[in-house]
Amino acid sequence: MSIHFEQQDIVVPGQLLAEGDFRNGDGAYKEQEKVFASVIGVAKMKGKTVYVVPLKGQYIPKVRDIIIGNVVEVTLNGWLLDFHSPYPAMLPVMHALSRRDAVHAKENLRRYYDIGETVVAEIIAADRTRDPLVTTLGRGLGKVRGGMLLTIIPTRVPRLIGRKGSMINMLKSDLQIDIVVGQNGIVWVKGNPKRMKIATEAIRQIEREAHTSGLTDRVRDFINQKLAELNGE
Repeated sequence: MSIHFEQQDIVVPGQLLAEGDFRNGDGAYKEQEKVFASVIGVAKMKGKTVYVVPLKGQYIPKVRDIIIGNVVEVTLNGWLLDFHSPYPAMLPVMHALSRRDAVHAKENLRRYYDIGETVVAEIIAADRTRDPLVTTLGRGLGKVRGGMLLTIIPTRVPRLIGRKGSMINMLKSDLQIDIVVGQNGIVWVKGNPKRMKIATEAIRQIEREAHTSGLTDRVRDFINQKLAELNGE
C-alpha cells in the first residue's frame, strides 16, 4: 500500500493518488488497485477513502439550500430564476405571496418580481425530472434591495460560511454589515460602502485560499488591518 500525495495537495485528472487497499470517494476513481483523481481539486484522505474536493464546479440544487438568483421570465403561474445552475428555478405564486395577495397577483405579476430583479429564495423541491421549486416565504427571503452582489466558486461556499457559521459570522460581526450567502455561489453584501469593500476583499481572499490552513486568523488580521486604516482616515 502506498500514497502518492500529501493532504491538501492540488491534483489533476488522471493523477495517481494511491495504490493498494484503498476506496475511492467523490472526485476519484479506481482501476484495479490504483486510485486516480477524476477532477482538478484538493486531494484528501479519510480512513481508507481517497477523495478530491473540486476547485471548480457547477452548483447542483438541493432541498433547503438558500440560493440567490435573477428573474429571467414571468409566466402565468410565477417566475423563472437563473441561479447559475444547469436548471432554472420555478417560483410559483403560491410560494411567493400571501393568499390575499395571490388572489389579485395574476393581474400583474411583474408588480411583485420583475425581469432582472434579484431574489433570495429557498429550494423546496429538487430532482432531475423537473426544474427546482423555490419559495420566498420565509425570514430573510425575498427581493434583494441595495447592497452589492458578488459571485464565488460554489465549492468555496462551505469555507466562506465556516464551521457552524464561524467565518461568515466573524465577517458580519467585525464589519457590522449584512451578508447573505447563496449555496449557488452568489453572495449579497449590504452596509456601509467602505466596510462592504473590505468584506469583498476578505471574501475573495477566502475564495483564493479556501484549501489552506490558518485561513481564519489571516482573514481576521486582514479585517483588523483594514478597519484600523479606515478609522485612521
